[in-house]
Amino acid sequence: MYYNLIAAREDSTVVSEYVKEPRAAYATYQSEAELEDRFIALLQEEGYTYLTFQSEAEMIDNLRLQLSILNEYTFTDSEWKWFFQNCISPKNEGIVEKTRRIQTDYIQVLKRDDGSSKNIRLIDKTNIFNNRLQVINQYTEEKGNHETRYDVTILVNGLPLIHTELKRRGVEIRQAFNQINRYQRDSFWAGCGLYEYVQIFVISNGTNTKYYSNTTRMSHIREMTVSGRRKSKKTSNSFEFTCFWADANNNLILDLMDFAKTFLAKHTILSVLTKYCVFTTEDILMIMRPYQIAATERIISRIKIATNYKTWGKIEAGGYIWHTTGSGKTLTSFKTAQLVSKMDGIDKVLFVVDRKDLDYQTMKEYDRFQKGAANGNTSTKVLTKQLGDASTHIVVTTIQKLAVFIKKNAQHPIYGQHVVMIFDECHRSQFGDMHRAIVKKFKKYHLFGFTGTPIFAPNASSSGKPDAKTTPQLFGDKLHTYTIVNAINDKNVLPFRIDYINTIKEKEGIQDKSVHAIDREAALAAPERIREVTKYILEHFDQKTKRNSAYTLKGQRVAGFNSMFAVSSIPVCMKYYYEFKNQLEATGRHLVVATIFSFSANEEEPGDVLPDEDFDTDQLDKTSRDFLDEAIEDYNAQFQTSFSTDGDSFQNYYKDLSQRMKNREIDLLIVVNMFLTGFDATTLNTLWVDKNLKYHGLIQAFSRTNRILNSVKTFGNIVCFRDLSKETDDAISLFGDKDAESIVLLRGFQDYYSGYEDEKGKYHKGYTELVEELLNKFTVGERPVGEGAQKEFIRIFGSILRLRNILLSFDEFAKELDTLSARDLQDYQSMYLDIHHEMNNQKNGEKESIHEDVVFELELIRQVDINIDYILMLVEKYHESNCKDKSIIGAIDRAISSSPEMRSKKELIDSFIATVNVQTNVHNDWKKFVNEQKNKDLHDIVESENLKPEATEAFIQEMFRDGQLKTTGTDIDSILPPVRRFGGSGGRSKKKENVLEKLRSFFEKFVGLVE
Repeated sequence: MYYNLIAAREDSTVVSEYVKEPRAAYATYQSEAELEDRFIALLQEEGYTYLTFQSEAEMIDNLRLQLSILNEYTFTDSEWKWFFQNCISPKNEGIVEKTRRIQTDYIQVLKRDDGSSKNIRLIDKTNIFNNRLQVINQYTEEKGNHETRYDVTILVNGLPLIHTELKRRGVEIRQAFNQINRYQRDSFWAGCGLYEYVQIFVISNGTNTKYYSNTTRMSHIREMTVSGRRKSKKTSNSFEFTCFWADANNNLILDLMDFAKTFLAKHTILSVLTKYCVFTTEDILMIMRPYQIAATERIISRIKIATNYKTWGKIEAGGYIWHTTGSGKTLTSFKTAQLVSKMDGIDKVLFVVDRKDLDYQTMKEYDRFQKGAANGNTSTKVLTKQLGDASTHIVVTTIQKLAVFIKKNAQHPIYGQHVVMIFDECHRSQFGDMHRAIVKKFKKYHLFGFTGTPIFAPNASSSGKPDAKTTPQLFGDKLHTYTIVNAINDKNVLPFRIDYINTIKEKEGIQDKSVHAIDREAALAAPERIREVTKYILEHFDQKTKRNSAYTLKGQRVAGFNSMFAVSSIPVCMKYYYEFKNQLEATGRHLVVATIFSFSANEEEPGDVLPDEDFDTDQLDKTSRDFLDEAIEDYNAQFQTSFSTDGDSFQNYYKDLSQRMKNREIDLLIVVNMFLTGFDATTLNTLWVDKNLKYHGLIQAFSRTNRILNSVKTFGNIVCFRDLSKETDDAISLFGDKDAESIVLLRGFQDYYSGYEDEKGKYHKGYTELVEELLNKFTVGERPVGEGAQKEFIRIFGSILRLRNILLSFDEFAKELDTLSARDLQDYQSMYLDIHHEMNNQKNGEKESIHEDVVFELELIRQVDINIDYILMLVEKYHESNCKDKSIIGAIDRAISSSPEMRSKKELIDSFIATVNVQTNVHNDWKKFVNEQKNKDLHDIVESENLKPEATEAFIQEMFRDGQLKTTGTDIDSILPPVRRFGGSGGRSKKKENVLEKLRSFFEKFVGLVE
């Protein structure tokens, strides 16, 4: 039956406070099967219908029935066949196309038998309770690479949109994540590919439960492929991108049963699927986090209440959201603006930023979420037109443009319309005046503020009107809070590690503070100090930015991260830029150094806010502008561009520089104020600071470094050349809490090196203790015998890898302090990878693997960049020794064995080394050898499997071009011989599996080596 909505109850998607129930009723279960049974029983209590079908045909029949009920339409057999083949499961479609069909194209057009058309909804996003929820378990897929059985799947109108993978209590939850990765590789695409419709994955071991989107998993699969591929749109999407669910007070809801009662409650899961997902223009599905949803709904609720009571135009009609920097405020504001703009009676939504450079960044983000959803403006003239256009619903602008608009337009229809204004980080001194102008001109408005660092009494300006200094005074009630402490605890941002480098000795006996300040600033800008700071940065650059660590970024193998240098003024910026050029030239070292700044009025800011820099370079003094032109010319020479300080060209320089920072093409960016707020680059891990910062400005600047990327990047590195310890403590206390320091800041070197006891009394072993334990328990070169010993080895060595990743950024961790030699480390890595390889190759039905109980830190091993260039360098050394230095052969063997990427190429490299003699030209002969071997291996596969030669050659070329082996769609079928040669669908599936296995080995062997 189809229900028309008569009345709706305003349930919150995120519960205000969740009180955990006693677990006595189900405290005894431990096995995965018992956990699954209790989980399904709870879902049934929540109103889900339990089904027991196993075959794909049953799933398709159920889908037909559910869509018929939802749309109040009975399909004929021919109509259903056409609709299923064209609108549900078209050939050559994958996760992206099916996600788009659920998120944006959820109304499909059926071609009826009589030639007419009818709209068919796959999901009802207007009246969400019209959607029907069913649950199945242990569904078996036989048509993939291997037979696979899925744990618990939730069907929405017959389509599998949520999938849960369970592990027994005590097993690391990441194993469930890895299990889903294997399903994607082996079977989600199989048959009609209905499991590629899954939008949300849930992983749990009963004790801990997390969720994540399908594209997080898809991107992770792509990025964990061997690193020679060329195409990928995403940054790393590993386990670090999975999320916890929580209540509105940010208390995590971890237990599977508690999670099921909240996240999987009908209202919540249907709201998340229909309202709180964003499918971006980059084909990434973003699921909003609980604090983002709670903030959005509280703003909507405040608007409804104020509208009902006609309190618009008053402070109680608005409020502010305190969400820490890096928590995704732009996504929250976008979704808020989008939903508010669709509310009855709302004429316009204005999203207002407080820095002109953020105008571009915000619009770029909004366009990424949904192209054309918002309207930007390059001038007040354009803004005026947009405010008068009824078809323009969401406008992104700046405080400055809005202020000019109000000043120039004494009368305008917008002043009497129902307007919602959302302000982002508006702490500028002119905002007090702006606020008064809005109150005076607009009649039916709601003011909302988004901030990661609110202005309270301690960090308020001493100037201005006393009733318009703090965030609560300007915006009213605090509607929701998510602090930096919450974000770090949830692992949504990284903690900071701070070094204070003393570069100046104070004079004694100075009494006059103003004289002291002047004297100090002069000393800080002294050439000899500039020289020493630059020298320190260059000496420690590789260490701090982890240039000896490697990872995959957007399909490319990159070494380490990049950094930003915040300096006190334009003259000091000039001195540093020239000093870096001189020292780099003197040492013959190559680092890409860039800079950017523009005119900043010397206005007094409210306490701690970074001065505004717009794109106006005309007001710069001649010396500063000439220098900036010179720096941009250096940039042009580096990247073959043609920017300048003139007008639009300077704005385009800003945009190009921004993108290259995100792509890690810039090593070091020197800034005064630009880029210190609102700029996000996950590859940026270090901020060098020679600038006074406090409160808002300090947290904003530091937070450029703490975006999550992968397991190699574990914290944001801050290197201060001024003593900002008190300012840091004050800022963290204000924007976190009095106990926040232990969470926000990393511990000192000795804690990680020697061990420590945390605030809860738990002891954490240090690096030296773990290395000693490893050396005592496991002899180098001898494989651990038995599952217990292997599990213990994996645990200890994984802990060493994680600690070593942190310790390498400390100046104190010199080679003489490393108690694990480089050769022993390499040998242990080989053992580690051997065990991992062995476990991955275990077939179904064999004895239970310890793989279920351990987690391998492969990303931390991958960062040690053993690539083919390094191997060929060793082969060159062997060649130079007239092929007599056999120790080099041992070094090559150890290097290959310790690298996940190179192990698949070992046979190829060994065969080449066997051909090396005194006449060999290593690099040229290697290329020739690889191409000949590739052609021979491919010919052998074609012959042995009777494949179609031309189609196979085209398939292989596409495989190397895309950097991945495509196992779905019809491409792989097109290279197989006719079915009659081996008969039957079962035979064909087996044939396909054999071919894919051979092609996978072929791909891993040659990827990264051939064009």
